[in-house]
Amino acid sequence: MLRIAVPNKGSLSGPAADMLHEAGYRQRRESKELRIVDPVNDVEFFYLRPRDIAIYVSSGRLDIGITGRDLLVDSGANAEEILPLGFARSTFRFASKPGAADGLADLKGRTVATSYEGIVAKHLADSGVDASVVHLDGAVETAIELGVAEVIADVVETGTSLRNAGLEVFGEPIMKSEAIVIRRTGADIEEPKVQQFLRRLQGVLVARTYVMMDYDCRVEQLEKAVALTPGLESPTVSPLHNEGWVAVRAMVPTKDAQGIMDDLYDLGARAILTTAIHACRL
Repeated sequence: MLRIAVPNKGSLSGPAADMLHEAGYRQRRESKELRIVDPVNDVEFFYLRPRDIAIYVSSGRLDIGITGRDLLVDSGANAEEILPLGFARSTFRFASKPGAADGLADLKGRTVATSYEGIVAKHLADSGVDASVVHLDGAVETAIELGVAEVIADVVETGTSLRNAGLEVFGEPIMKSEAIVIRRTGADIEEPKVQQFLRRLQGVLVARTYVMMDYDCRVEQLEKAVALTPGLESPTVSPLHNEGWVAVRAMVPTKDAQGIMDDLYDLGARAILTTAIHACRL
C-alpha cells in the first residue's frame, strides 16, 4: 500500500485535496481525520503539518509527500522534488529600509530575520555571503523596526505589507516556490505504484491546462486550421457527410482557446465548440 503525506492545513491543504480528488483518490470528510485508507486505489493518506512532511518522507516511513518547495528546502531533509503541481506559488525576496542594501554583497556582516532559516542560510552560503540569520516564527516585517535585524527575507506577493512597514525589496529573488510532490532521495520513482500516482496527477494538470476543441471546416482550409490547432501529437480529422467538409478535434491550451476560436471562425470554420477535460493520460 502506498503511504502518502498530505498537508493538513494552510494554503497547501485545500488545493492538494482537490487535486487528489480529481485524480480519483478518496479524501477525508472532516479536518480532524489524520489518516484515511483508500482501499480501491491501495493508498493510505496521512494528514500532517506541511513543515513536517519532508521529514517523514525522508525517513522512509512514508513513500510520497505533497508539500511546498520552500518547506522542502528549508527542512534540509533527505528528500527530492519529483513533480511540480502548479499551485500555492510564492516568491522569496530580501527587503530592508530604502537605500540600506542593493544586493547580496551588501548583506556581508549583517543580520537577516526570516521564518525560513534553512532557505536563507543555504542561499547566503551558496552565494559566499557571510551574514547572520535570525529565525522568527512570523511577522518578520517588524524585525527591522525593533532592531532585531537590518534585513528580512520573506514571501513577497504584492509587496503591500512590506511597503506598509516602510520596507522595499532588493536584489534577485531568493527562490520561487510552489506545491510539489516529493520522494526520499535515492528512492525508486519507477516503482509501479509511484508511477501510477504521478500519472494521475499529471493527468489532472493537463486536464486543467487544456480544453478539447471541435470544429468543422472546408477541406481547402484544413492545413491552415490544423496549424492553429496542432494538438499534442496531431488532431483527429474526419470527413463529414457534406462533401468538401471535415470535422476536426484537438486539445488546445485553455488560455488561448478564445483567440483560436476567433481565428478559426475567420478561416471559415463553423460549429466551433470547446469542452472541459476531466481526466487524461498522455
